[in-house]
Amino acid sequence: MTDKEIGEIRRRIAPDKNNITTIRGRYINSKHETVSEFSTPFFMLGDEDSEKYLAILRRTLSGTNGKNLIDIAFSMGQVESGAEHALLQRLRKSALKDDEAVKEFFDKTAPTLSSEYNSLILLACDTYDVPIKHRDEGDSDSEQQFSFILCAVCPVKEAKATFAYDPASKVFRTNSCNWNVGAPELGFMFPAFDDRKTNIYNALYYSKDISDSNEAFSDAVFHTELPLPAESQRQIFEDMLSDTLGDECSYSVVQALHDDLSLKIEEHKASHSPEQLLVSKREVKEVLSNCGVTEEKLAEFDKAYDEKYGAGADLQPRNIIEPKRLEIETSEVKVKIAPERGDLIETRIIDGVKYVLIRADEDITVNGVLINIPKE
Repeated sequence: MTDKEIGEIRRRIAPDKNNITTIRGRYINSKHETVSEFSTPFFMLGDEDSEKYLAILRRTLSGTNGKNLIDIAFSMGQVESGAEHALLQRLRKSALKDDEAVKEFFDKTAPTLSSEYNSLILLACDTYDVPIKHRDEGDSDSEQQFSFILCAVCPVKEAKATFAYDPASKVFRTNSCNWNVGAPELGFMFPAFDDRKTNIYNALYYSKDISDSNEAFSDAVFHTELPLPAESQRQIFEDMLSDTLGDECSYSVVQALHDDLSLKIEEHKASHSPEQLLVSKREVKEVLSNCGVTEEKLAEFDKAYDEKYGAGADLQPRNIIEPKRLEIETSEVKVKIAPERGDLIETRIIDGVKYVLIRADEDITVNGVLINIPKE
């Protein structure tokens, strides 16, 4: 799904736009035992409570596409006869009224959740009358409906007791502890809303933590292999550059690659293209080659890339670099530089000792104190 399509669905999850009829949930403790299970007609909720539910569901459609939001693709066999896909379809087509399907879903997913705290699993079903968009004439009446389910998995943690004023007794008392629902850690939408149409071959998976996608939960729901978490993709890329380029992995090479990928990100943003930005192995190798990396090292990089990511795999630049971060770090010192001013840095060996030199044409402060560098 594109950012625009995700945004279109997210905007529906609002008090005056959604068609949600029922909220279903299961609350489990850290031992995965059911504390309570409920089915609540949405129209019976008060304004404050309904907005709380909607805010939780909206969060599962937030974050960075490709990092927090992961495209899930089902195989043809799964769509035709897979148990996981069939269960999602039962939930959707029944608008969560199939009690056995809801129970089966909760029973499958609850054991996969964290044992460090209690959890709340929420399900909602919505139906969207998709308007036809015209470039010059605005939107017109819908010709199709998009029916979808949303799931959110939230941690439920005990809040600390507070010492607060009690209006009834007009004294200060220690309030008893409450169990508070946190922002969702996991979630998904099924089916996908691709080309503004129903696509039962895909789903959209949400993970708050870009370093851990909770494969146990995703396997229980989708039974498909997830792409590497974004944080893992970045760490693998960084290690791969160091290992394969060796003594040719200089500051200028890393800076040039960072600048090239950052420029691609900026140009893609400015183009307002709905498609995700991807970079190929060939494009990365071109930058390395232009920096003078030898054919031998490029061949090592080529082989390692295919082993780590798969032959022909394209990567999202935002998953392998942070465009607004350029850092130089040793075991004892860390220096942060504005990425566009990487030219201020120079690496050099002086009298056999490695140095990182920072050109300082402007004022210099140490612990907030303006200092002077005396002339030789």
